Amino acid sequence: MSYVAAVCGKGAEVNQVKEQLLQSNPVLEAFGNAKTVRNDNSSRFGKYMDIEFDFKGDPLGGVISNYLLEKSRVVKQPRGERNFHVFYQLLSGASEELLNKLKLERDFSRYNYLSLDSAKVNGVDDAANFRTVRNAMQIVGFMDHEAESVLAVVAAVLKLGNIEFKPESRVNGLDESKIKDKNELKEICELTGIDQSVLERAFSFRTVEAKQEKVSTTLNVAQAYYARDALAKNLYSRLFSWLVNRINESIKAQTKVRKKVMGVLDIYGFEIFEDNSFEQFIINYCNEKLQQIFIELTLKEEQEEYIREDIEWTHIDYFNNAIICDLIENNTNGILAMLDEECLRPGTVTDETFLEKLNQVCATHQHFESRMSKCSRFLNDTSLPHSCFRIQHYAGKVLYQVEGFVDKNNDLLYRDLSQAMWKASHALIKSLFPEGNPAKINLKRPPTAGSQFKASVATLMKNLQTKNPNYIRCIKPNDKKAAHIFNEALVCHQIRYLGLLENVRVRRAGYAFRQAYEPCLERYKMLCKQTWPHWKGPARSGVEVLFNELEIPVEEYSFGRSKIFIRNPRTLFKLEDLRKQRLEDLATLIQKIYRGWKCRTHFLLMKKSQIVIAAWYRRYAQQKRYQQTKSSALVIQSYIRGWKARKILRELKHQKRCKEAVTTIAAYWHGTQARRELRRLKEEARNKHAIAVIWAYWLGSKVLDAHIPTLHPGILHTLTTVTYIFFLKVRREYRKFFRANAGKKIYEFTLQRIVQKYFLEMKNKMPSLSPIDKNWPSRPYLFLDSTHKELKRIFHLWRCKKYRDQFTDQQKLIYEEKLEASELFKDKKALYPSSVGQPFQGAYLEINKNPKYKKLKDAIEEKIIILSVNSCLSEDL
Repeated sequence: MSYVAAVCGKGAEVNQVKEQLLQSNPVLEAFGNAKTVRNDNSSRFGKYMDIEFDFKGDPLGGVISNYLLEKSRVVKQPRGERNFHVFYQLLSGASEELLNKLKLERDFSRYNYLSLDSAKVNGVDDAANFRTVRNAMQIVGFMDHEAESVLAVVAAVLKLGNIEFKPESRVNGLDESKIKDKNELKEICELTGIDQSVLERAFSFRTVEAKQEKVSTTLNVAQAYYARDALAKNLYSRLFSWLVNRINESIKAQTKVRKKVMGVLDIYGFEIFEDNSFEQFIINYCNEKLQQIFIELTLKEEQEEYIREDIEWTHIDYFNNAIICDLIENNTNGILAMLDEECLRPGTVTDETFLEKLNQVCATHQHFESRMSKCSRFLNDTSLPHSCFRIQHYAGKVLYQVEGFVDKNNDLLYRDLSQAMWKASHALIKSLFPEGNPAKINLKRPPTAGSQFKASVATLMKNLQTKNPNYIRCIKPNDKKAAHIFNEALVCHQIRYLGLLENVRVRRAGYAFRQAYEPCLERYKMLCKQTWPHWKGPARSGVEVLFNELEIPVEEYSFGRSKIFIRNPRTLFKLEDLRKQRLEDLATLIQKIYRGWKCRTHFLLMKKSQIVIAAWYRRYAQQKRYQQTKSSALVIQSYIRGWKARKILRELKHQKRCKEAVTTIAAYWHGTQARRELRRLKEEARNKHAIAVIWAYWLGSKVLDAHIPTLHPGILHTLTTVTYIFFLKVRREYRKFFRANAGKKIYEFTLQRIVQKYFLEMKNKMPSLSPIDKNWPSRPYLFLDSTHKELKRIFHLWRCKKYRDQFTDQQKLIYEEKLEASELFKDKKALYPSSVGQPFQGAYLEINKNPKYKKLKDAIEEKIIILSVNSCLSEDL
C-alpha cells in the first residue's frame, strides 16, 4: 500500500484517497491483529482489497473484504500470545476522562479476557498506537460519535469477561446459574443502554421455539459461561464487520468512470502450533486452496501451455494438493461436511462423536491419520492422543485437537441474548443484532461457521482466477523474531512446502517469457524496417522477420501456435534495450518534428498577431489623427462662432444704441413738445385764471365801489384780506401742478383722456346687431388700429352668438338644409343669391307621401336631397 501511494500521482483529491486507503490499515490492524508466538503483529483475519485506478494510474478508491476473524481469541489466548491490539491500546492510551466514561481501569489484570504473561511487548508503544488509530479513524471518515460508540462496544466486551456465575439449586433439583457480582453487569448495561433485568435473564435462561411452542429452560454455570463468551465473540466479530463496511463507505470510488482494479490479498499463513484447534484447521484449509490455485496457475498451467502450443517439453512432477482440498471440502465425505452433519444431527453431539465419524469415513484416506484409523502407522504411538486427528498438509503434518470443533462450528448465540442486544438504546449495538427484532424472528438454523468460510473461500478463489496473479512469498529466517539469525533447516522446509523448488525447475527447463504474436509484434515492430510502421501480413510472419532481422540465436526462442516463447531473460532484456534506444530515436524524431511544427505555428501566430497589432495600431493612429483634426476643427469653429457672435453682438449693441438714441431723441422731442404744450397750457390757464381773477376782481371792485360807501371799515378790511388769500391759493395750486415730471404726467393724462373719449364715442357709434351688417366706425387715431380691429372681431363674434341663440330647433334644421343647398348650388345656379334670403317652405311638394321616397328613406339612414331636374334646367335656361 505504501509503495502504491508513493508511485501514484499527486493532487489534493488523489492525496486524500491515498491517505484514506493507507489509514484504513492501522484501524483494521488494531481490531484484527494480535501478538502470536511467531509474530508481534499477526493478522488474525483475511483481507482482500480491490484498489481501483483511473486511466492515469491514480487511485480512485477501494473495497475491502474480510474473511474469518479469529473471534475465539477474544475470550481465550494461547500461552505467550495476546488478545487483539485494540484492548491494550485503549487501556494504555485513553485519557482518564475517556476511561471513566467507559467505566474502565488502566490495570490489565482487572480483566479476565486479557492474558497477563504477554500484556507488554518489547518495542511496542500501545499508547502511541492508540493515538494513531484515533487519528486514522478521523482521516478515514469516522465521526466523533461513531468512534465513541466503537470504543464503548470494545469496553463492553472487556467487561463481559469479568461477569462470573455461581450455581444455585432450584426446587425441581436443577442447577441454575446466578451472577456473583452485579456491579459489572450494571456497568455493561449503562454502556449499552440495556435493561439490567433483561440481560441478567438472558444469561440465566434460554428460550427455545419450535413452531407454535415456546420453552424456557435454565442455564447451568457452564452454559452461562458459554453464553457469555458467545456474546463477547459475536459482539466483537460483528463490530469488526461493521468497521470494514464503514471503511468501505468512505474509501469506495465516488466517480462512475472506466477503471482498472488491482487486488491485494493479505491473509494468514500456514499455522502449526502446539495446540491446533478449529481456527487453525480453517486457516490451513484456506492456505491449501491458495496453494492449489498457485499450482494451477504456475506449475500445472505452464506445463499444459507448452503442450498446447506444441513446444517440446519434458514433464516435471510436482505435488498436487487437490487431494487434500477434497479431503476437507468434499460435499459428502469432506471433514467440513461431516462436521456440519454432526452439528445438525439430533441427539447427543460431542467432539468425540465427530472424531468417531471421521475415523469411519476418512479411515482409508492417505493424508488423514488418527489413533483409530487404518492408516495410522504407529497405533501405539503416544504422540497421537485419542482426541486428536492428523492431516498431512502440503506444508507438513498438523495435529488438531478435536475439542471445541463442534461448538466453534455451531457458533451458536442464544436468541435471548440477540433479543436483549436488539433492545439496547445504543444505536450501534442495536444495528449489529437485527435478528433480535421480535418482528423478524427466523426459526431457521443459521449457517455454521465452517460452511460460511467455505463459501467465502470459494468466492475468493473465483475472484482470484479472474485476475493476473503475482505472488510475494514471505520466508521466515528464524522462529525467534530476531534479526541476523538464519535457520537453514527452517528456510529449506518453507521453500519445500511452498513448492518453490518445482517452480524453479519448471522455470529453468521452460521459457522465462511468452507473449502472443500480435502484442509482441506491436511492441517490438519499430526494431525492424520491414515491420515498421505497419506489417500487412500475419502476426507470426512479422515476428519471424523481426527476430531474423535482429539476429537472435534460434535456441533462444521457439514459435508456438499462438505465442512466441523466449528462453532466457537476457534475450528479453536485449529486446527491451533495443526498443528503449529505438524509442529514444523516435522520440527525438517526434520532438524534432514537433518543435518544427511548434516553431512554425508560433511564427504564423506571431505573424498573424503582428498583422492584428499593425491593424489595430493603424486604426489607433487614424483615430488619434482624426481626434486631433476634430479638436482643431472644433477650435477653429469655436473661434469663427465667437467672431460671428461678437460681430452680431456688436451689431445688436449698435442697433440697441440706435434704438436707445432714437428713444432718447424721441423722449427729448416728446419732452420738448410736452413742455411747449405745457407752457402753452400754462399760459392759457394763466390767462384764463388771470381773466377770471381780473374779472372777479373787477366784479368785486365794482360791487365794492357800489357798496364801499355803505360798508363798515372792518368789513372792508376783511374782504380785502380774503381776496388776498384767494389769490395766494391760486398761485400755490398753479405751482404745485406744474412742477418737475409734468411732461410725463401730462402725457399719461392726455392718453387716458383720448382712450376714454374713444370708448365713449364707440358707444354711440355701434352698428346694428345683424350678422350681415358690415358697417364699423372709422378709427380716430392711428395708434388704436389694432385695438380697433380686435373690437370689431369680438363684437362680430358676440353678435353672431346672440343671433344663433334666438334660433329654435326647427329653424336650426332649416338653416342646416340651407347650408346643404349652399354646397350644391352656390356659384352654380344664377338665381341662388336671390333665394338665400327666402326661408324654406318645408315639404311643399308633399314628397313624404311618395312611396319611392319612403322606400329610399328606409334603406338609407343619411339625409336625402331631391332635385327637380326640369325646373333646374328651366331656371338655368
